[in-house]
Amino acid sequence: MERKLASIQKISELFPIAGADRIEMAKVMGWQCVVNKGEFKPGDKVVYFEVDSFLPVEDRYEFLRASSFRSNTDNGQGFKIKTIKFRGQISQGLVSSLSAFPEVNPEWELDTDLTELLHVKQWFAREIDDPAGQACYVTRPAAIPRSDETRLQSSMKYLGMLEGNPYYITTKIDGTACYYYLLNGEIGVCSRRQQLVETEESLYWKPFYSYNVKEKLESIGKNLCIQGELFGPAIQGNKLNVPEVDYYVYDVIDLDTGNYYVFEDLKRFCADYGFMLVPVEEVGESFHYTLEELLLKAQGKYPKGRDKEGIVVRSTNIPVQRISFKVLNNVALAKEKD
Repeated sequence: MERKLASIQKISELFPIAGADRIEMAKVMGWQCVVNKGEFKPGDKVVYFEVDSFLPVEDRYEFLRASSFRSNTDNGQGFKIKTIKFRGQISQGLVSSLSAFPEVNPEWELDTDLTELLHVKQWFAREIDDPAGQACYVTRPAAIPRSDETRLQSSMKYLGMLEGNPYYITTKIDGTACYYYLLNGEIGVCSRRQQLVETEESLYWKPFYSYNVKEKLESIGKNLCIQGELFGPAIQGNKLNVPEVDYYVYDVIDLDTGNYYVFEDLKRFCADYGFMLVPVEEVGESFHYTLEELLLKAQGKYPKGRDKEGIVVRSTNIPVQRISFKVLNNVALAKEKD
């Protein structure tokens, strides 16, 4: 599902920043953002841009140029919204007054999606430093779902929906999404955005060969998509510090029904067919976490000492419309260079 990068939200709370005279912190949904002191009051409707929004080059965003302007072949030119730190406080997203957007009707409801109206795109880091694979992209089949977990702060309702229910928490691996599928007799390999033509030089295809994915999918004999994280050298700085490219599975999808395998079936699938399941940090019968507790849990290190990307929280036994969200490590986000 596509992210709601720009939307109408409201200021739920304002609180001071120690030692700051001109700025304060605003609470929007589950996010906190630095704003000019006195510009807003609790209850005000605002335009909120999520982290990873890429705003077009327009006069109303020029105040961001010194800190946020980016230009490259993958994204074009624009202003990238990222996690930043002000006086020791994390700020995530951009809060703007409705008056800066005459095309937005102030009577529209909260949570109205403005992404398309305001020509906001999602910033994409290069998926992988893999020239052989990049040169072999073709159109990705529409039937292959794209994994893109919602950040909890943008959908706080998930806490209430999961409350008291069975759950599991996995480590979010800082690599790149890689999907292997069998669909109506055709086998393919996809990144999050594209399909890749088969080539032994492509990093996306290496686990396909090493795990004998073709033979395994054919032996299962049903329309299926394996979703996982590709990690290792040349991928996101190799945060796990491993010598070779490898692959963790985090989802299996029945493409005929659209159902995701529930946790026990996912574990059994990985055990039966020799795949590595994404590391499981916790399994519980009754979920009772708060946002603040999950943000702390999202911190920490991978086994060889680098900051982990965060965690993914899911219900264990709902195959359709399951509860699933991610909580990212704010310590790591604040260190990002781009």
